[in-house]
Amino acid sequence: MPVVTDPAPIVSGTMRPYQIRGRWYHPEEQPNYDETGLASWYGAQFNGRPTATGERFDMNALTAAHKTLPLPGLVEVTNTANGRSIVVRVNDRGPFVDNRIIDLSRGSAEALGLLERGVGEVRVRYLGRAPRLGSAQPVQYAATVSPAPPAPRPQQAPESAAYWIQAGAFSDRNAARRVADRLGDRATVDVANRGDSPLYRVLVGPWPDPNAAETARQAVVARGYADALLISAR
Repeated sequence: MPVVTDPAPIVSGTMRPYQIRGRWYHPEEQPNYDETGLASWYGAQFNGRPTATGERFDMNALTAAHKTLPLPGLVEVTNTANGRSIVVRVNDRGPFVDNRIIDLSRGSAEALGLLERGVGEVRVRYLGRAPRLGSAQPVQYAATVSPAPPAPRPQQAPESAAYWIQAGAFSDRNAARRVADRLGDRATVDVANRGDSPLYRVLVGPWPDPNAAETARQAVVARGYADALLISAR
């Protein structure tokens, strides 16, 4: 995740409610914003024009437009079809199409593998305020991430010597089962007692040594389970 040591001030004028085509939009700080929806992209027809923050739109920079997030801000955008992720600077408003949640610059769309398709499903996660420097700067904060490699195949080991990855813990068995299914045949659901109600843990493994297990944990984290833990035995 990018660390911003010189955050830009939020452009106050962009935080006022506004109306487009009869619909009102209400910008606000949204620290927990994490949405999945359709992304589109825009390019040469807007290149060089001022954005909502006053910056000039550079179609080749890693930037984007959003309807209600603070400007300028940083978001992580992941193409759900191929797993690629980038961090982009949000410095404009849009897209004003009901079924789209973000409008990417041409450079952002290209980095995500969406250039040819034009529209694709993405996950957008708000990271916070952007650095002071404008549209050319986010390249230093952005990284394209290839789909996570599969976790190393676990080797059989005595239970007392085994290491496991706990991808998550849930009070709902079905939620745990869905996560385990997404993580493949190495994942199981373990039931732990927690007073009157059980806790369903999603475990991946086992691995015979902590180094192999840590490599697997990082692969699980890269697949979207940031709180994955390394644990010994069951």
